[in-house]
Amino acid sequence: MAADNAEPTAVEMPAPQVRERLIQGVGGVPALFIGLLFLLIATAVFFAAGTVQGGARAGVIALGVVIVLGALLGLCGLTTIAPGQARVIQLFGHYKGTLRHEGLRYVNPLTDRTRISTRIRNLETQTAKVNDFDGNPIEIAAVVVWQVQDTAQAMFEVDDFEEFVAIQTETAVRHIANSYPYDNHNTDGLSLRDNADEITAKLSAEIGVRVESAGVRVIESRITRLAYAPEIAQAMLRRQQAGAVVAARTRIVEGAVGMVEMALSRLEEGDLVELDDERRAAMVSNLLVVLCSEQATQPVVNTGSLYQ
Repeated sequence: MAADNAEPTAVEMPAPQVRERLIQGVGGVPALFIGLLFLLIATAVFFAAGTVQGGARAGVIALGVVIVLGALLGLCGLTTIAPGQARVIQLFGHYKGTLRHEGLRYVNPLTDRTRISTRIRNLETQTAKVNDFDGNPIEIAAVVVWQVQDTAQAMFEVDDFEEFVAIQTETAVRHIANSYPYDNHNTDGLSLRDNADEITAKLSAEIGVRVESAGVRVIESRITRLAYAPEIAQAMLRRQQAGAVVAARTRIVEGAVGMVEMALSRLEEGDLVELDDERRAAMVSNLLVVLCSEQATQPVVNTGSLYQ
């Protein structure tokens, strides 16, 4: 069966142009104190300017303004990083590195610092109506647990990594639904309903292949909704009920035949009664009717001879 060997699609993604490079930055607390110190110095310079007369006063004020601007520019380099977050550092369009160190850090104040969450996230797809391997319309939805692993790839390899993950996840769910039947109907091979663990493992693998170029790691995926589409649900329910009835009848007949064989064998071993072929066939027929009947049988007591 073609669905038995279905594997995640080998998606050919371009090789990443940039990889994450960690940087430590400088401790932010000393930089903060230095910036505040320069602001105090600038304040002292402004006070001193009030005691200076003539043209030198303007020069002192200009010096104070320069010190204030320099201090404010320096303080712009302070960056706070919370747990589960990272900052992608760029300088004039060039990637300089990723800052993951928690707390207050100091970097070049001229750089751009983009915040990216590295926390574990959930993505639940919308319920999609697709055709399974047998062509039956089904409704399927899944939830994916994922995390940004490479911030540089998430930032620069795709336009919007969150939207990219959502679209690729939906694509993978639809592909998995097309590759396997909803129910194997007593045939060999995987099915969406009967092999949940194997199917979700293949779904996780395919999503992981699709989103790897965005620097995303798939932790787990699960199918949260799986059902026949409403237009065929009633017919498929009757089919399942019919299959259950057939399976039950088959089990009953197998048990009845075994009991008949055992009864005949015990009668012959104990020499309790000797039956010819005709009487043996009648006994087998009667026993099968009794054992396979859904209603209680009414016994008939024969008061005559064995053959009357």
